[in-house]
Parts: sequence; C-alpha cells; structure tokens
Amino acid sequence: MSKIEIKNVYKIFGDQPSKVLPMVKDGATKEEILEKTGHTVGLDNVSLSIEEGETFVCMGLSGSGKSTLIRHINRLIDPTSGVVSVEGINVMDLDQKKLIEFRRHKMSMVFQRFGLFPHKTVLENVGYGLEVQGQKPEERNKTAMEKIEAVGLTGFEHQYPNQLSGGMQQRVGLARALATNTDIMLMDEAFSALDPLIRSDMQKQLIDLQSELKKTIVFITHDLDESLRLGDHIGILNGGRLVQVGTPIEIIMNPADSYVEAFVKDVNRAKVIKAKIIMVPANSSNGIDKSNLVKVQEDQFLDEFLPKVVCSNSNCEVVDKNGNVKGYITQKELSKALTKEHMANAVKSKK
Repeated sequence: MSKIEIKNVYKIFGDQPSKVLPMVKDGATKEEILEKTGHTVGLDNVSLSIEEGETFVCMGLSGSGKSTLIRHINRLIDPTSGVVSVEGINVMDLDQKKLIEFRRHKMSMVFQRFGLFPHKTVLENVGYGLEVQGQKPEERNKTAMEKIEAVGLTGFEHQYPNQLSGGMQQRVGLARALATNTDIMLMDEAFSALDPLIRSDMQKQLIDLQSELKKTIVFITHDLDESLRLGDHIGILNGGRLVQVGTPIEIIMNPADSYVEAFVKDVNRAKVIKAKIIMVPANSSNGIDKSNLVKVQEDQFLDEFLPKVVCSNSNCEVVDKNGNVKGYITQKELSKALTKEHMANAVKSKK
C-alpha cells in the first residue's frame, strides 16, 4: 500500500462544480470550461501514488494545478470528485475533529513565505506545533532545540523572525515542520522566495536531512533543476492534468509529450545521470585500463565527478556505499552519456 494515493481527482472552482464536472469528464479543456461556464478547472482526473520515504516533486507552470493538488492531501481543499487516501484512510471520511488530529499528527507543511509568527522567537516558532499538540514546555523546547541544531541555527533560538535573513527564516520553517515528527511533509514552493545561492544551500540541507529521516515529502516547484535535484519521482502537471510521472532520468530522456519536452530540452543531463546508469558492470570490464582510477559512488551525479575525470584523463571505479566495486566508467562511456539517443536506450535497459 502506498503512503499517499490520489485516484481520479477532479477539482472545479465555481458556483456549480458538480454541473460542470460532466463537461470536464467528456474532455473539454480548461480554457473551454472557463469560456462556457465561468468555472476554473484546478485538477482534471489526476491519479498518482506516493511511496513511503520518497520525495515526490510536483512540477508545472503557474496555474497548472500543483498547489491545488498538494492542498488536497491535507484537505485544505476538498475534491469535486475522486479519492485522496493517506495510509489507506480516505481523508474525505474524516469529521472535523478527526481532521484536526490528522493534520496535527500525520503531516506538516512548509510554506513559500515562511509563515512564521513575528511576535514569537525562533524557539517558540519551532515549538509551536508541539504546543498545539499539548506538549509541556520543557519537552517541546528540548525537541525544538534539537531541530534548530539540525538546520544549523544554534545560537539564534532567541532571535525574532525580523532579525533573520530569508534563508534563515526558511530554516526555521523547516525546523518547525521537523519538530512535530510527522511522517509526511508538504512543501509548497518552499524555496522559491530565496536567492539562488541560499536556495541551493536549502536544497542540499533538505537532501542531507532526508537521507537520515526518510520522511515522505511532497514538494511543489516550478523549477526544473530543483525538481531534478530533489525528486525520487516527478509528476508534471499541465492545465490541471498530470501528463507524466517518472524518475528524473526518465523525464529527461523520455518526455511524454511536447509540453514536457519543452521543459527539458535545455537541461544539462550531467546533473541527472548517475554513475550506475552508465557504468560497465565489474564482471564485464575486461580490457578496461584500471590504473590511476578515480573512485566515485554509484549514486553520484555525472557533474559531480566529470571535471576531475576529464582533467586527469582517468577512468572511474564505481563503488557502492560499502566500498564494493560495482563497475567502471571509461572516457567512452562519459562521451556517450552526453548524447540523448544513447542515454534513452541506457535508461530503458536499466528498467
């Protein structure tokens, strides 16, 4: 059973969504519905599964439906039709009391504009969710300090939000989400308001934290590079419709339609290709020069080790996290990796 299941979800905004729904199901476009009825289609027959412990990124342009989708998971928005299940529970079956408890204990949310209380200190902001849950001050302050330390804000716990930079404020928001120790984190354009360098730092911090905590994260962004860096799987929305779901490499190498292809056409493939995708298996490596090897991890991206390999004109030894040799990468494999046709075939062969 998947952690989160979304099945045939439609969301229509307007006065009479149920009357408009048959038109949407018959194939009318978002633009046609708006012109003929004055209603707006937020989601159009969206179905997807999100597994426990993965980072699932929903990506699309403004108005594609990605923020509408994430708000269905914690029922900030109710669907016009369809089912949203979390751990097998249909969230539409929850009464108001159970819904409040569900939101408090099952999931947390990180917002684009931080959502911090200006009159509360960093410590108080981080501990707010625990306060709502009814934890005693001593216990929640201890947990809050642990999360403040985890996001690199030790020493700032008694500062107020207006005394912090934008990046630091977002770290507070992330710490607050972590403090409640929910299984699911919803992150809606969480890093979009940050400067590029700070944004990159926050992405790295999230990756590092996720490698330890293994939360189920649903991350919303309009930025392709961000989705490729963070996502185990990516879902691309267009006009309320889910047009493709896949791993980053699948999205890049096998776009489902012209919309996705336009998104990925200028992507640097070295940022999404991992060593294990292009390596020659160790048991098929006879004839490869194994002197002066550069050691790389099997999950390292090509752009992380390519400069060193090119400068030294060396081959690579690919190892797993325990140091076991899994294969080798020669200059020939590196050259082929940067051509789309070869990589598309490589991706298919790895499935």
